Amino acid sequence: MLSPSSAATVRATLPAVGAAIEEITERFYARLFAAHPELLRNLFNRGNQASGAQKQALAGSIAAFATMLLEHPDQRPDAMLGRIAHKHASLGIAPEQYEVVHEHLFAAIAEVLGDAVTPEVAAAWDEVYWLMARTLIGLERGLYEESGGSGTRQWEVVERVPETSDVITLRLRPVDGGPVSGFRAGQYVSVGVDLPDGAHQIRQYSLSGAPGSGLRQISVKRIEGEVSAFLHAHVEVGDRLTLSEPYGDLVLTGGSRPLLLASAGIGVTPMVAMLASLAADGHPGPVTVVHGDRSPADHALRADHELYAEKLADSACHFFYEREAADGARTGLVDLAGIPVPSGTRAYLCGPLPFMRAVRAQLIEKGVAPADIHYEVFGPDLWLAS
Repeated sequence: MLSPSSAATVRATLPAVGAAIEEITERFYARLFAAHPELLRNLFNRGNQASGAQKQALAGSIAAFATMLLEHPDQRPDAMLGRIAHKHASLGIAPEQYEVVHEHLFAAIAEVLGDAVTPEVAAAWDEVYWLMARTLIGLERGLYEESGGSGTRQWEVVERVPETSDVITLRLRPVDGGPVSGFRAGQYVSVGVDLPDGAHQIRQYSLSGAPGSGLRQISVKRIEGEVSAFLHAHVEVGDRLTLSEPYGDLVLTGGSRPLLLASAGIGVTPMVAMLASLAADGHPGPVTVVHGDRSPADHALRADHELYAEKLADSACHFFYEREAADGARTGLVDLAGIPVPSGTRAYLCGPLPFMRAVRAQLIEKGVAPADIHYEVFGPDLWLAS
């Protein structure tokens, strides 16, 4: 909770800070990478930096956090910051890195706002920053303790399976031969690769195999990005990759409640893992499966998608394809209008942001509580930034 004096100052200055936040984050990253170029090469996603997506996500999270402190002063910010903490933990972020961020972020604020940053204003926003940082540090500490540490391991590719023309599945086992920790369906791992220019870049990929296996399985779509393109072009059986422990807060909860699993494109990966888990556990409640794709040939893991759903006691699949729909599938974009959604449904969404926003709106119209709609964003979480 913000102190009363800081809350008043933040409330008065939030419009100005909000209006300048994207310029502030632009200056922040420029200063940070000038002082620590190794962070851009070996930690931050260079593609998201080039596109501006990471700057936009940071700006949105700061503004949203400050607004929450003002509008809901009695609420703990853990839930809001949980997704960020999981991403940080998968990258191995350490507490001392928040000091580095603080130094360059507040220098950027001073550069952009100039004389408007009085000692009182600086102290108030410093309080906002450290409330956010300390919460994240605490959450990340708990995640590290739960997973056994913040380190990574070397994993060997033991199988490479082409799923579609632009999706491959990689199955990996630990090089050290040690035990493989469990994970919760829907979680992801950070995958690190050494690129030809010497940079070590890291990306997150959902675990697409069933929990409980001695292997890790990821399914990767070829996109215009450094790591995914590298995995498609260069990684074969016998090669090694660096993997983190599993993280991510898009996990199944709710016991036997009705579930709806909606995905589009490569967003199918966590949903297949969830279906595998539900099938293994004998989930008794209704499960509605919804997926949208360009065509049946582009639908990665389609056989698994259908197989696990068929193993459930009460399930229904609804597939939408933009072209070449057949075998009971529908033509066009995902539309829930004709799909029954039982009362008390808990929904899980994964796919492009426009898809998830559209599905979320339709679910709310059908009576699903907003608190029961959960989502996963591949890449920077821009939901709060728009």
